[in-house]
Formats: sequence, C-alpha cells, structure tokens
Amino acid sequence: MSNERLIRKSAYLWEIPKAGPMRVPGRIYASEALMSQIQQDESLKQVANVAQLPGIIKYSLAMPDIHWGYGFPIGGVAATDAAQGVISPGGVGYDINCGVRLLRTDLSAEFIRPRIKNIVTGLFNNIPSGVGSHGAIRRLSRSDVQKVLLKGARWAIENGYGANDDLRYIEDKGCLDRADPDVVSQRAYQRGAPQLGTLGSGNHFVEISEISDIYDENVARQLGLVKGNIVLLIHTGSRGLGYQVCDDYIKVTLQATAKYGISVPDRQLACAPLNSQEGRDYLGAMRAAANFAFANRQVISSLVESTFQKSLNIYPNDLGMRLIWDIAHNIAKIETHNVDGKQRKVCVHRKGATRAFGPGSPDLPDEYRLIGQPVLIPGDMGTESYLCVGTQKAMEETFGSSCHGAGRVMSRHKAKKKSMGRNLFKELENAGVFVMAEGKATIAEEMPYAYKNVTEVVNTMHAAGITKKVARFTPMGVIKG
Repeated sequence: MSNERLIRKSAYLWEIPKAGPMRVPGRIYASEALMSQIQQDESLKQVANVAQLPGIIKYSLAMPDIHWGYGFPIGGVAATDAAQGVISPGGVGYDINCGVRLLRTDLSAEFIRPRIKNIVTGLFNNIPSGVGSHGAIRRLSRSDVQKVLLKGARWAIENGYGANDDLRYIEDKGCLDRADPDVVSQRAYQRGAPQLGTLGSGNHFVEISEISDIYDENVARQLGLVKGNIVLLIHTGSRGLGYQVCDDYIKVTLQATAKYGISVPDRQLACAPLNSQEGRDYLGAMRAAANFAFANRQVISSLVESTFQKSLNIYPNDLGMRLIWDIAHNIAKIETHNVDGKQRKVCVHRKGATRAFGPGSPDLPDEYRLIGQPVLIPGDMGTESYLCVGTQKAMEETFGSSCHGAGRVMSRHKAKKKSMGRNLFKELENAGVFVMAEGKATIAEEMPYAYKNVTEVVNTMHAAGITKKVARFTPMGVIKG
C-alpha cells in the first residue's frame, strides 16, 4: 500500500481512508518506528481488504504487532453486525483459540535460578511438544473428545487437572456456549484425540520468567505479583483439531461466498452470513475447537504444577501457584458494544489479537472489575513479556481489543537462513535463558531477531490508552516444540 493513502491521526494512530469498495476506513495503532516495519509486507493491504466485508462496523482495525496472515492480517480486529454481517474463518485463523495463560508463584527467581535446568528438563519430559506430538494423558475416545468440545476447561478439571476456582480466571470461564460437536468433522476428532495436553510446535511454549519490573503497584498487589518472584506463561492452542476445523470451513465458506453472491477482494476472506446455516455451523465448530484449546491449556497448567512440585520436592502451599488469567488470541465472538451511542450486537473477529475489556465489565470476576481485564502479551523466548490491563478507551475504540505479542518482522524461512551455522541454544543460554526444544529448526524460526520489539509494541498501546502496563517479565527457562 502506498504511503500516500496513510493518514496519521495521532502519534500512535494511522488511518487508511475509506475508498472504492471499502465499507469503512482502516485504522492501525503503531509508533512511527513500528509503522516503518509494518510497511515492509502486505498487511496494510489486508487491512483495506477486510474493510470490504459485508456488515463490517466502524473500522477494520490493526494492532501494532500486525503482520501478513491468511486473509486477515495477524493482529487484525473486525466487528461485523450480528444480524446483517458475515463470519470469516480467515478472521480467526488456523490455530483456533491459540492463547496464553499466566500463573503466579511464591517462588523467588533467586531460589529458582540455580535449579532452572532441572526444572526445564522436567517440563520438557512431562509436556509433549513438537509437530504431531501425542498427549501426556491417554488417547481420548470420540465420546471423550465430544465432552471436551462441549465443556472446555471444565472437562479437564472434572478429570483431575486443576481446581474449580481456575474457571473464574479464564476468558468465558473456559467454555464458549453453543459449541456444536456435531458439525466438527471426523478427521478433526481423529487429530484431536491424541493431542490434549500437548504444546505443539512453532511459537508455542512454556516459559519460566522473573517479575523484573512493576509499573502499577496497586494492580500488581491485587493480582498477587511480587517483584523478583517467578511466573509461568503457557502459550498453545487447539492443535490439529482446530487446524482441521479451519481447513474444513474455509472450503465451506468458499462455496458460501459464491452461493450468497458475496464479493471479496481475496478468496482467503471467504465468509458466510452469520444468519446462514454455513455461518452458524462454522461458529459452532469454532467454539468447539476453542473449548478444546481451553482444556488443553488447563491440562498443561496442571502438568506444570506437578512438575514443579516433584522437581523441587515442595508442597503446593509452598509453591503458591495460582492462575492469574487465560486469554484467547484467535477467536470470533458475539458481543454487545456501544457503537455511536447505541448498544449493538456484533461478531468481533480477533486474529492475533486479545480481548482487553476495561474496568466495570460484567464479564470479569469481581476482583478484576475495578482494574480491568488482564492482557497477556508474550515476547519471544529471548526477550521480555508483559502483563497489562484493558481500559475504557479500548471499549470505545477497538471493541475491547489489544495486541497479542511482538509480531514477526522476518519470515520463518528467512529466520532459519539467518540462523545457519550458529549455536542458538548457547546464544540464548549466554543471554540467561535455558531453552529445550525438539529441534534447532523451531528455535531458528523463533529467535528474537525474527520479531518486532515487544516493548515498543506494548508501549504503543499504553501510550494510545488502549491498555495500561502493569508488569514486565524476563525469561529464565523455556520449553518449545
């Protein structure tokens, strides 16, 4: 997209004016430095393309971690009218409900540092990772998978993985209503059956980090975060089951696009009316896959806790592990938002973006309503991650949405090429991060130089008033696929 079409609205907000078949303008949150990186790929063109979807409301939005993706840019947000709009699998992505959960502990980094290799080795042995990995729990029957798709994280808790109180600190309490296992294909069931309790590959991880900075003492205190203690971040999604659901429904919506006479500038934006059978089926299948992801992170969380107890030979009370929040990155939800002074029911697509509801939201547990929803923004395995909270301005400008991470600036292929001949594990260890992975290829794809500066991304959203910084975490140990 040419620079001439971009209008700078403020220090951290840019606009692509409505033109041609665009139904709404595009809006991008970015600093000047980040915008120069964003313009290196086709993601701004994708923002303009998304603005052509039937029923889209207000803006086609992009967060500062935006980069090129399938149909929608990764870091894209779009709300369509729930009655007259469409749903697009490309606006959710292949890894349905890829997300992050944050666990606090009572352990100090000083205590953990000399023991980090032993703990990371235990995590690596107890939590299967890598392409096609099979779960640490038994292979599920079709009936079991169906229950997971309906119950989400509750299924995991009912089967001994965690406590009921965990559900209060998971987006949507760990289960999307109106999931429909009957519209999930047999192939998706087959792929999901052995994979509950697995990380997968790519940018998925379990990370041990030190709370290195606190920016808001009041919020940190309410969340039980103490500078110098360790936290854990778990990043994974719905694995092969979610991928298959997306693949299946891209084919369905390609046919629906033609059937309903919908014109889109890119076939990757294939969509179906929300009130059509195809649209309802995709929503039902997507919710089911999202519930699988919630259950997956719940199982892994339990495995993390037991590994810590065994590795350190300590009791649960001494560990003090507690779930702070679990958040989805790739999802579409029917929500009610104030649009031009009126309450409207909309379908919010968040692809590589997180929900960031502000203070007062009835969707938050009581103790979070005064501070806003926790927003988890992981960096890469060699740089810091952040905890923020949502704001009222996010509710007014972005349908309660924010960024989800650093965002790539280098393709996986280029990152691998740059990594040739280097001892990446040693480089990370020299930087104070002990990493274990299935192979060098994953590490090469996910090295810090493949990503934008996560601090710049987080500071952009903080300065724009969409989220508020609470704490920074510095990695000590990581397992990856």
